[in-house]
Amino acid sequence: MNRNVLSRRVLAGVALAALALTGCGSNDNGTEPGGSGGDSAYANLSGALNASGASFPDAYYQEVIEEFKGVASNVTVTYNATGSGTGKKQFGEGLVDFAGTDSLVKETDGVAADSFLYVPTVAAPITISYNLQGVEKLQLSPETLAKIFQTDIKTWDDAAIKADNPGVELPSTPIVVAHRSDGSGTTNNFTKYLAAAAGSTWKLGSGDTVAWPASTQGGEKNTGVAQIVKQTNGAVGYVDLSDAKATQLTFAAIKNKDGQFVAPSIEGTTAGLEGAAVEADLSYNPLDAAGASSYPITAPTFIIVKTSYGDAAKAELVKGFLTYLLNEGQDLAPEIDFAPLPDSLKEKALAQVEKIQG
Repeated sequence: MNRNVLSRRVLAGVALAALALTGCGSNDNGTEPGGSGGDSAYANLSGALNASGASFPDAYYQEVIEEFKGVASNVTVTYNATGSGTGKKQFGEGLVDFAGTDSLVKETDGVAADSFLYVPTVAAPITISYNLQGVEKLQLSPETLAKIFQTDIKTWDDAAIKADNPGVELPSTPIVVAHRSDGSGTTNNFTKYLAAAAGSTWKLGSGDTVAWPASTQGGEKNTGVAQIVKQTNGAVGYVDLSDAKATQLTFAAIKNKDGQFVAPSIEGTTAGLEGAAVEADLSYNPLDAAGASSYPITAPTFIIVKTSYGDAAKAELVKGFLTYLLNEGQDLAPEIDFAPLPDSLKEKALAQVEKIQG
């Protein structure tokens, strides 16, 4: 567990104990979730929510769920990180109450048009993590990155990699490309980035799955890709920052649209979010954003919910949890390597939640 999160939980426990001892836990300030007196409204919720989907934001969602228990002890929320593709499919089949996805819904996902809403939650960098003995710092341009992942470049001492890293001694180690084996929003965002930033150099297209060369290796979820990289000298893969840090991987700085090599960070992600255009349905694309400090592989993530649940109690549960996530939950994001939403997008997301019908 993140040390900052653990410290905060200890402090929160002490504060709650003090409130109990002094009798100061009463609340006369209203019952709107997320506002003054919000805890009272959350405490009135009761029931269970079942969800599945993207593994990219899983660490964040699990932390929010854990914290939500402290204010809504009668609610059980379960989120199973199956990958965006499976999450959207299960949502369309009515097997889950909501789904996490890093990619937008397509006709082939089995989700009926106009039956769902996008709720943006957080954003985070997709790292290019690598395992190369003797090389602690690496920087890569989009064109070089594209050639590596479609296996046009086969060894780490290739001329294109050398050109991106002047003065760095690069070994002739064979490159082992690691990618997602499951339908993945992380794959979708990574390949969309390559299509945008590398242009015609990238030839594999984009989507939750693409036809990777036979010589590459697939891993399930972000953690599966991280393990391949961790265990294989010469390996490189795309992994969310939280999982990359948890696995103690090394990651490259990537050349952005302004020509600067920027390492993945929350600051770089936040810079990437600033110029992103938000569509009417609240989908947005911060990939390959302009700005000298922007990290170029900044990925959004969403929760998709039903426009109508046909069950007033279920709708209130979904609205209550998402209201918490978009208010108190945003403060948790940086502690586990996710960037909170800009205030303007957060307010739009909260308004989106209010559209959910029972």
